[in-house]
Amino acid sequence: MNNPEEITKQFAASGSYKSSMPAVKFIIIAVLGGAFIAMGGLLSLIVSGGMGGIGAGNPGLVKFVAGALFPVGLIMVSITGADLFTSDCTAFTLPLLERKLRFVSFLKLLLLSYLFNFAGTQVVAYVLSSDLGYFAADPWQSYLYRYTEAKVYQSWGVVFVKGIGANWLVCLGMFMGYAAKDIIGKCIGIWIPVMIFVTLGYEHSIANMFFVPAAIYSGSDITWIDFICKNLIPATLGNLAGGAVFVGCVYWYLHLYSKVK
Repeated sequence: MNNPEEITKQFAASGSYKSSMPAVKFIIIAVLGGAFIAMGGLLSLIVSGGMGGIGAGNPGLVKFVAGALFPVGLIMVSITGADLFTSDCTAFTLPLLERKLRFVSFLKLLLLSYLFNFAGTQVVAYVLSSDLGYFAADPWQSYLYRYTEAKVYQSWGVVFVKGIGANWLVCLGMFMGYAAKDIIGKCIGIWIPVMIFVTLGYEHSIANMFFVPAAIYSGSDITWIDFICKNLIPATLGNLAGGAVFVGCVYWYLHLYSKVK
C-alpha cells in the first residue's frame, strides 16, 4: 500500500490535474459524479426501503444495509475518474495550500463541481427513478418520505455538524482508496468510512440532492425552499469544513507543510 505521505501527494495531484482540465471535460465528469452518487443512493433506498417487516424490529439493521450499499456510488466515482464536490473539498484544498492553485480558481472549481453534480443527481432522481414509478407505492414511498423528512426537518446547527461528519468520512474514504495499489483494496478502503457515515445518518449534500428531490418528484410535501434552506445549505457548509479542514488541512500539515515553507 501507499504510505500516508504518498497518499496525500496523490490526492493533491488529483486536484491539480482536475484544475487543469478543459471546462467542458470537467463539467462532464461532474455530471457523472452526481449521477453515480445518486445511483448508490437509489440502490440503498430500494433494498433498505423494502425491508419493512425485518426493519420494524431491527432498525439498526436497515440503517446498516443502507450504509453498506450506498458506497458503490463513490467507488464508481473514484474508479472511473468522475468528479465529486465533496471529495474536491480535500482535493482542491491540498494544491491551494501548496500554492499551486489560486483561491479564485479553488472557489470556481468547487462551484462548477457542485452545480453539475446537482445536474447529474437530477437525472437519476427524476428520469431513472421517480419518473419510472420506483417511489409510487409502499413500502418505498413511505420509507423515502420518512427518510427525507427526517433530513429536512432538523435544526440548522445539527445538519451543519452532521455535514462535517459526513465529509470527514467521505474524504477519508477517498484518502484510504488512494492507499491501495489494486482495485479490490481501493473498493474496501472507500467502503469502510462511507458505510459508517451513511449508517450514522450524517448529511452529504450531493447524496441529499438525490434523496430529497426524488421525494419531491414523487409527491412529498417537502418544498424546494425547505430543502435548500434547512438541509442543503447547512449540509454543504458542513461538508466544506469536513473535507477542507479535517482532511485537507490536517494531511497537508502532516505531510506537505515543511515542503512548502
